Amino acid sequence: MIAKIRSSYRLLSTIFVLFVGLSAQQALAHAHLKMQVPAADASISSAPKMLTLNFSEGIEASFSGVKITGPDHKAVKTGKLSLDPNNSTQINIPIETELTAGKYNVSWHVVSVDGHKTKGQYSFTLN
Repeated sequence: MIAKIRSSYRLLSTIFVLFVGLSAQQALAHAHLKMQVPAADASISSAPKMLTLNFSEGIEASFSGVKITGPDHKAVKTGKLSLDPNNSTQINIPIETELTAGKYNVSWHVVSVDGHKTKGQYSFTLN
């Protein structure tokens, strides 16, 4: 009888540990922005033709988006967001408008390949 209780206790303990471990991994499984070009809070002297965002996980491009607003608070015209062909964690956004001096805000939202949604924003300044 005691052996059955110990066996049941071990089984429940094992299941609990596995559940907690897997739950913790899923909580961390979001695509976090790791690097961007132009960099956050950067002061740059030449206008970029492309915005590049690198994430901690692969991205589903069709469910993701980026909006750039300029110093006049109007949206900057961009081309279609695309994944880098050699790196599913990197998205590229062509900038179709000639940028003028001022502060630009970048707002992004992505869905990682495991279905988790993440969003954020940053800014850079063109001198």
